[in-house]
Amino acid sequence: MKFEKKSLKFLEKYLNTSSPTGYEHKGQEVWMDYIRPYVDKIEVDHYGTCYGIINPEAEFKVVIEAHADEISWYVNYITDEGLIYVIRNGGSDQTIAPSKVVNIHGEKGIVKGVFGWPAIHTRSNQNEPTPKIENIFIDCGAISKKEVEEMGIFVGCIITYPDEFFEMNDRYFVCRALDNRIGGFMIAEVARLLKENKKSIPFGLYITNSVQEEVGLYGADMIADTIKPNIAIVTDVTHDTTTPMIEKEKEGNQKCGDGPVVFFAPSVHHTIRELIIDTAKTEKIPYQRAAASRATGTDTDAFAHSNGGVPSALISLPLRYMHTTVEMVSKEDVGNVIKLIYETVLKIKPEMKLKYH
Repeated sequence: MKFEKKSLKFLEKYLNTSSPTGYEHKGQEVWMDYIRPYVDKIEVDHYGTCYGIINPEAEFKVVIEAHADEISWYVNYITDEGLIYVIRNGGSDQTIAPSKVVNIHGEKGIVKGVFGWPAIHTRSNQNEPTPKIENIFIDCGAISKKEVEEMGIFVGCIITYPDEFFEMNDRYFVCRALDNRIGGFMIAEVARLLKENKKSIPFGLYITNSVQEEVGLYGADMIADTIKPNIAIVTDVTHDTTTPMIEKEKEGNQKCGDGPVVFFAPSVHHTIRELIIDTAKTEKIPYQRAAASRATGTDTDAFAHSNGGVPSALISLPLRYMHTTVEMVSKEDVGNVIKLIYETVLKIKPEMKLKYH
């Protein structure tokens, strides 16, 4: 899959910009700068959710949405010896922490640290320790709590991983936090294509990049009440279940490279889902199917359950190694998600029947 040079430049800058839950503003600034030429208006709510609007005066409103935040850590406790203990901000995985370099976002700027771990030589006569929230710690080179605080590090400071974007084997994008800034990239590309292809749409399109998904879908919950859309199409990532130690019987069968994943779930509206599937078939876009038994666990649920019920659907991108620093997605899948959302948007009509029979 070939992407525009300006698109790849934006993607790299956007992914490399830290955007932890509750502190998404720097990433949002990068995202807004990119979509500005492709929309008629940009708005930002009180907590940082951003949305670009095409046809802001239209009464019928369609949202295409992703979430902007990445998982991170909070400084929770600083020992007298200058070591730092943490708590999660989102679903951060403690098992990958040992020996990782981190950026501590202190009051005087970013301070480098490392998640320490006892050497293998010292663990030979004990049960092999497992990384837990209670025993992982960060060493920032200080020898006292006072020195840590002099660096500008206090309880409540955010901690992120610095791992940056790269392409692998001309097949995958790899980075931390593809979940779900890759979604922000994809909806931004839909806006670009609509503008550059001079497409006219008979409704207001709200290209929405929500905050705080990783801690409870809160940004989507807030912005759904603000926009009050008639339709919402959400994009997020889902698991590639073809790698080791994943049970297909439990997680389903989705694979990077086999196309966007269209979800079946109680919060997914039949009419919007069928429009998406029909579009995939008509436009010859490969797609996969997945089911969620109660909730999708994505912002789809927040939109669907807002404002007395908003017809909503979910198009997911298969991803390997979720919530690690080496998340991977297929470049071809990324292009096909963009195409599927774009073509679906072009088929939406304000007069289409949305109520169930």
